[in-house]
Amino acid sequence: MPARTGPPNGSDRQVRAMRRLNPSLEFVRDVLAANSIEEVWQLHTAKMTEYGFDRMIYVNSRFCTGENYGDLADALVLTNYNKDLVNLMFQDAQSLNALINIRAARNIGACSWQWTEDERAAGRMPAKAIEVLDLYREYGIGAGYTISFAQVSELSKSAIGLSACMGFSQPAVDAMWADQGAEIELLNNVVDQKLQSLPYEGRHKPLTDRQREVLRWVAQGKTLQDIAVILGRNQATVEKHLRLARQNLNVETTAQAVLKVAIQNQFFVVKPPPADGQILFS
Repeated sequence: MPARTGPPNGSDRQVRAMRRLNPSLEFVRDVLAANSIEEVWQLHTAKMTEYGFDRMIYVNSRFCTGENYGDLADALVLTNYNKDLVNLMFQDAQSLNALINIRAARNIGACSWQWTEDERAAGRMPAKAIEVLDLYREYGIGAGYTISFAQVSELSKSAIGLSACMGFSQPAVDAMWADQGAEIELLNNVVDQKLQSLPYEGRHKPLTDRQREVLRWVAQGKTLQDIAVILGRNQATVEKHLRLARQNLNVETTAQAVLKVAIQNQFFVVKPPPADGQILFS
């Protein structure tokens, strides 16, 4: 039978429509295909804006201490908050930890920011947390939601704060969340899992390719002499690369350096092609 030509009939259009992904699945597809933290973050901020959340902060730490997120220089922090506010956050790590903890409420899943107002009204909120909330209000951050993500390690914590667009009240955001919250939470969980799979360097000085290579050989059980032979360098040069790597990672021993690089997914990094305009803090 000859191939039919001409415009598609109704059943053809139905099949093609069924084959197209809905916008949320297209977003998931693009996130899973992304090969850099910056690319994922740009996709996510654009997607969350569609739901009415135009400012957000994401924090993931794999070096937590108790209820805190540990040294924020080792954490992955992504935000499109006002740059002045970002600078204040990193000047006072206690404030950032306070903000994350009061928003996350130490639970897994989504939490309305109405909870913080209720805690404050009941007199159960620490003074430092009240100070942080008041500061954020000065920058127009009031209504929103926090999502705390489940982790497989007790040393890891991960959460995102979604701040609603200016002019939205918390009751209005809660009403929207009742309708779309399950989808928003699912998309954020996908993003969290993707971000944790990608390499990051924290706020320390980045490792050079040679420093990373030497640490990789150490992780594979090679001695300094072995590595010197493999690289065609003398042992003193290998020791220099390890010393500088420890300095860049802010650790004291090579074992600590190997562990940190492994946790931060810096081994076997596949470098994506350069792209214009990709920045960590937008």
